[in-house]
Order: sequence, then C-alpha cells, then structure tokens
Amino acid sequence: MRKKLSPPSACWCPQTPCTGPPGTVFDCHRAMANMGRRYLRAFVSGFFVSVPVTVTLMDRVAYVARVEGASMQPCLNPTQSPSSDVVLLNRWSLRNFEVRRGEVVSLISPRDPGQKMIKRVIALEGDIIRTLSYRNRYVRVPEGHCWVEGDHHGQSLDSNSFGPVSVGLLHARASHVVWPPNRWRRLQRDVPPNRDPIYVSAAGSDDEGDEDDAEAKGKDVKHSRDKRP
Repeated sequence: MRKKLSPPSACWCPQTPCTGPPGTVFDCHRAMANMGRRYLRAFVSGFFVSVPVTVTLMDRVAYVARVEGASMQPCLNPTQSPSSDVVLLNRWSLRNFEVRRGEVVSLISPRDPGQKMIKRVIALEGDIIRTLSYRNRYVRVPEGHCWVEGDHHGQSLDSNSFGPVSVGLLHARASHVVWPPNRWRRLQRDVPPNRDPIYVSAAGSDDEGDEDDAEAKGKDVKHSRDKRP
C-alpha cells in the first residue's frame, strides 16, 4: 500500500517567514509578493528622490546639448564632421551673468524665447564694435548687454541682425565638445580675427585684460572715442 505523505510542517521561504497556516503552498507566494512590493516601493521612492536632484543639476549646474546648424563653423560642426557636435553647457559658471569676450555661450533667442542658440561673445557693455550688417556701422554696447556673433558670419543669425543682447538672456557657457569622441576638446576663449572691439571699455573689461591679450596676439585694438554709433 502506498504511504500517504504528510505536508511539510513549515514552508521553505528563503527570506520572509510565512504568515498563515504552515504547509500551504500559497504562503511562499504571498511572502515573495510582499518582498517584491517592498522592493518596488523602495525603488519608486528612490526614483522620485533622484529625479528632482537630476532636474536641479540640469537647471542649475550643467547638461549636454547637440549643436545644430553651421553658424559656429569651423569651431563647432565642421564641414568634414559626419555628425553634429554635442557640447557641455555649464550653467553654474553663468549664475551671476558674468561673461568674458571670446567665450562660447548658449542664450535664449531675442526673437523667439522658445529657442536657444549658441554664439560667441565679441564685445561687452561699453565696448564699441564695428558691425558687419547691422543698421548702424558702429555700436556702443549698452549697460547690461553684450554683442554675440557666430563664427561663420554668412550662416549666422546674431547681433548683426538683432543688435546687442541682454546678459539676462545668457543661459550657459559652452566649455567642451564631448561628442563625437574624435572631436573631444575644450573650447577656447578667442575672438575671431578682425572682430575685436575698436574700443574696449574699462567697465566691460574682464579679469585677464582683453587689451593685453589682443596686443600679445598681434591684434589691433584701437581706442577711439570719436567713432560713435
């Protein structure tokens, strides 16, 4: 006669002891389900804690963005590159809206607040700049403003179209090209040839002294108060 096996006295749940009558096959399933729910709650709570931190980092510190278009060639998106450059945008460095000549910055478009553009700072407040296609041949940059241009003037919508921009529109400083890998490099602070201000204001001068830098590079920075916008 075949002997009838009795159910085990306890279940073999590996982690959590079963709660109900011992020997029922549903005890282990219930325990594992409870454990899964605990892990899920822990994950969800951790996720909702990490998301605000990530959003804060992107909003206040730095993030990466793809550069579209040819306005900053050859510095960004050179013609021989098969893919668009991705740059690191440092928001923290512009938290006080302090910018220097020659820096590449991301800014909110003065014509379309929903659009961001990337340009190079050419002149600061008080500087006199010789424009390329603006309605005035010479422009003195107003207080709290700067003059921005794309390195590829024929393909750029910049201050030569809409004039000086408020520093309050500056969004971030572009510090590095991070993609593609063969293009990885730090972006240099440099004003393109023949685009130095013809008059550099003491109020708008940066910490390193643009006039000394320009003379060291053999550039002609003329100090003339006779030429007005």
